Amino acid sequence: MSRRRANSSSWLLLGAAGLAASCSAPLAIPPAPVVQRAREVPSYSARLRVSLKGKDVRARTPVLLAFRRPGDLRLEIPGPAGARLIAVAQGERLWAVFPAERAVYSGQARAEDLESLLGVGLAPAEVMDVLTGSGTPRLRAYRAGWGAELPRRIEATLPDGARLSVTVEDAEAPATTLGATAFQEPPHEGYRAIAADEARSLWSR
Repeated sequence: MSRRRANSSSWLLLGAAGLAASCSAPLAIPPAPVVQRAREVPSYSARLRVSLKGKDVRARTPVLLAFRRPGDLRLEIPGPAGARLIAVAQGERLWAVFPAERAVYSGQARAEDLESLLGVGLAPAEVMDVLTGSGTPRLRAYRAGWGAELPRRIEATLPDGARLSVTVEDAEAPATTLGATAFQEPPHEGYRAIAADEARSLWSR
């Protein structure tokens, strides 16, 4: 997997001052009001380092991720010349676009389709809960290490037994710098349609 950070033209721009405030001084046990505020944030954007170890997929990659409650989710896996993968869940729809291969996968925004595509069998709303400190009951295990306002380190065992590890390098919640088109269907005119197996191989190879 590529370990390069996204370039400066990425859709996700984060304010350094706000990030420093939200990710400073880890807390062993955050106060209850902090936990409650994190669970209720309407939107979120972050730069993550993600490790996934499952039966059918093993990956370690940087990820740019954003969400808007109740169900809009976007993630990018950066590559050396732009995004390798742009995946957007909006309402009941899911798209995954691979610009370099001019390929697109489309499905439903549900746990089964996200598992087929990404190896993470969680619905968009469950992903939001995992990132904001309240793991879904379907997880086999969940642990979050907190910063001043948001989790900075997350360890989870997914419903299928896969191990997910997330380090939050930068985060903003609520997210004030998201563009108006962040959660729209990514452009893919003229792209070939692919199945989930090929889509997963394109980003995880």
